[in-house]
Amino acid sequence: MGQLFSSDTDETENLASSMKTYFTNFNMINKIISEETIKLITSKLEAGHTDSMGVIINSVLKKVTNATLNIAVTGESGSGKSSFINALRGVKPGDEQSADTGVVETTMEPTKYQHPKFPTVIFWDLPGIGTTSFPPQEYLKKVKFGEYDFFIIISSTRFKDTDVQLAKAIKDLGKHFYFVRSKIDIDLQSEQKQKPKTFDQEKFLEQIRNNCLQDFRQIKMEKPPIFLISSDEVFEYDVPILMNKILNDLSTQKRHIFMLSLPNVTEEVIESKRDSLKQKVWLEAFKNALWATLPFGITSDYDKKKVENSLNEYRALFGVDDASLQKLATYSKVPVEQLKSVIESPRLLEKEKNESASKGFLQWVEKFCSANGGLLAMGFYFRNTLFLQLYMLDKVASDAKILLKKTFSEKGWVSPQLKTS
Repeated sequence: MGQLFSSDTDETENLASSMKTYFTNFNMINKIISEETIKLITSKLEAGHTDSMGVIINSVLKKVTNATLNIAVTGESGSGKSSFINALRGVKPGDEQSADTGVVETTMEPTKYQHPKFPTVIFWDLPGIGTTSFPPQEYLKKVKFGEYDFFIIISSTRFKDTDVQLAKAIKDLGKHFYFVRSKIDIDLQSEQKQKPKTFDQEKFLEQIRNNCLQDFRQIKMEKPPIFLISSDEVFEYDVPILMNKILNDLSTQKRHIFMLSLPNVTEEVIESKRDSLKQKVWLEAFKNALWATLPFGITSDYDKKKVENSLNEYRALFGVDDASLQKLATYSKVPVEQLKSVIESPRLLEKEKNESASKGFLQWVEKFCSANGGLLAMGFYFRNTLFLQLYMLDKVASDAKILLKKTFSEKGWVSPQLKTS
């Protein structure tokens, strides 16, 4: 086996310290491995047990990559369940994979909707308990309660006693639930139209929240968090708060796949995706270095293909691949060539052949090392694998931010800069 790092004790200790520092720097909400796993890997490293480390890391990566997330969304017909499911899946009304909206419920069978890019993230449209004659415990059996990781209970008006009884039953069975008050944008428009001179958005939103809480007080339920949302403006109002709450409640492996599945509609989401992926890249680079027989270098066709595949995967994950750009161009009525002209990743590997581009890569490495100095102690294979992957990941994430700024205005879809005549 090729040498990952020298047998010098100080270098081994530096590498163990680097791992602890690298993962500690990430916010808990973005971490993809637990503190216990980090301690286990570093202890094996310090003891020189590299073979068992490779097995541990490979197992962790499999769990992260293959994690399945089942999300139950329930509420009465017309509450906005389907619109909410479509919004979180990044699907537009009328798309082939979109959930039907405005359909009257006629069955107790949950309807399954997979995420188009992450098939292991599955949304289940459940009939509202208020549309059935089942008590909460019986309802949960009918909709196969045990299959879901958490429940989102949606209402477009007020929460009823049946919704609260369902939440209590879910809590008693040890799972998380979230109350969502939908169609807030419609309520705001109506209020502003009725009171154009005295309209105050923040006060009105607080009034809606208090009205919801009054419903719970009347039926003697402990005050739950209530999230105000609009599926047409999915990352305004309380949706970012709801997503953060869900991420905090999920296990580390499921947290990673849920984070990646979120639409790229805020810079914070893009940065969180990048940070989550950075850890996966680090672990993969470490595993590959442990099992390597040759030093890393983009010298063979196989190596070039691996790098190209990684870049294409990152572009797809961040919605800057050719298919996503074409879809974005169609919705925003902007030529796809114009979108490609403002981002780097489609031409990234071609650019790296140029001297100026190579200099840019070296400057990025220097900046990275200054922030993560201990990583210089790592072996040649590990360093170069890690640097190249993280460089591509940063560039793609940067492209996603650029497209976000170019194609979203504060209120709508297309910014003035990209409107065509």
